[in-house]
Amino acid sequence: MIQLSKEADIDGQRLLQLDKAHIWHPYTQMKTAGPARLICRGQGALLFDENDQAYIDAVSSWWVTIHGHAHPYLAKKIYEQLGTLEHVIFAGFTHQPAIDLAHRLLKHLPENQNRLFFSDNGSTAVEVGLKMAIQYFYNRGNRGRRKIIAFEHAYHGDTFGAMSAGGASVFNAPFEEMLFEVIHLPVPVKGREQEVLSKLEQALASGEVCAFVFEPLVLGAGGMMMYEADVLDRMIALCREKGSLCIADEVMTGFGRTGRLFASNYLEHKPDIICLSKGLTGGVLPMALTTCTEAIYEAFLSEDATKTFFHGHSFTGNPIGCAAALASLDLLERPEFSKRIAFIEQEHQAFAATLADHPMIADLRQRGTILALELQTGQQTSYLNNIRSFLSNFFYERHIILRPLGNVLYIMPPYVIEVEQLHEVYGAVREALAILKEKAGL
Repeated sequence: MIQLSKEADIDGQRLLQLDKAHIWHPYTQMKTAGPARLICRGQGALLFDENDQAYIDAVSSWWVTIHGHAHPYLAKKIYEQLGTLEHVIFAGFTHQPAIDLAHRLLKHLPENQNRLFFSDNGSTAVEVGLKMAIQYFYNRGNRGRRKIIAFEHAYHGDTFGAMSAGGASVFNAPFEEMLFEVIHLPVPVKGREQEVLSKLEQALASGEVCAFVFEPLVLGAGGMMMYEADVLDRMIALCREKGSLCIADEVMTGFGRTGRLFASNYLEHKPDIICLSKGLTGGVLPMALTTCTEAIYEAFLSEDATKTFFHGHSFTGNPIGCAAALASLDLLERPEFSKRIAFIEQEHQAFAATLADHPMIADLRQRGTILALELQTGQQTSYLNNIRSFLSNFFYERHIILRPLGNVLYIMPPYVIEVEQLHEVYGAVREALAILKEKAGL
């Protein structure tokens, strides 16, 4: 493992004491969790602690850091923007970074996308998409179309609209009675395609469905469940026949994760609304976009002020975030980007082939740069599966950052990861599987 010299001495123990005294970490049971791990800097696919120990970030720090850590080009472009314009109210004002980002990004999105609405994270991108869809019909005088269709096990975020669209889970159980009703369909995994299509057709028959919201091809926090583009195409076609809108939540799948720049690029029938975040800025700043067709935008144009889309955020269209997103696009548009995606995809496929008959693996799923292993544990597949803590600690002790979704172990590395680093991750996974196999007596 490469070691880089420390630039300054850090009182790690003192910092961790302050962290424990004052900070509430996300998705963490603070009563039982051990102390947080202190990370002081990053470089490429590596993160370094207070002792300058390197760790391979095999999950791209919650799937955002697509170009790796401390990328000098991203830092340069952000610095340049900071010296020019750091922020301006986006209601009634605009600026070049936002205009340039809209113009450039639309060239990569499906041709039916023509308008961009800025927000600040994945949850709010989805919230904006849901509100757009509902008000689209409201503004057109069709106030009976208010129902939403989504997948079971889906995760769309932690705001109330996004939680409503998400599947029933430990994430939103305390708020269940406060969420609006959503029609949830099974995920159309292999063997269930026709069942899901039939249930969708039944749900659409009432004429009350406003929109179908989905994570295209891969459900992220729901356990990296995967399904094929052809069944999603048929679902979108059914929605279009019945006049319902389609919302693609590409917060996780966007910017190369599935092997193409957007998962929607696998589809013949394109969504009406697309939600983007995470990799949008290369993972360096919080920013989100909700894009839509011109027809949706036009439903809000009126002399009647009540038809305005009354939604916004203080940092909407932030110029520094736009500069980061433009710099990230610069990197994504370079020829080596597609080569890096193909490299990770091929390495994943080769590694997965060696595990095809492993007794500890219930299912093996791979698409693009995402590899997921659903482990046999004798318990139901769940985010709270007891194996999660064991696996997280096991990999951390081997200087690898992997954060399993319960008994679903996944690898989703930054695109800059080196082959030796990726193979080190694979080797640790093999070691963990061997220990689990021995414990199971197999």
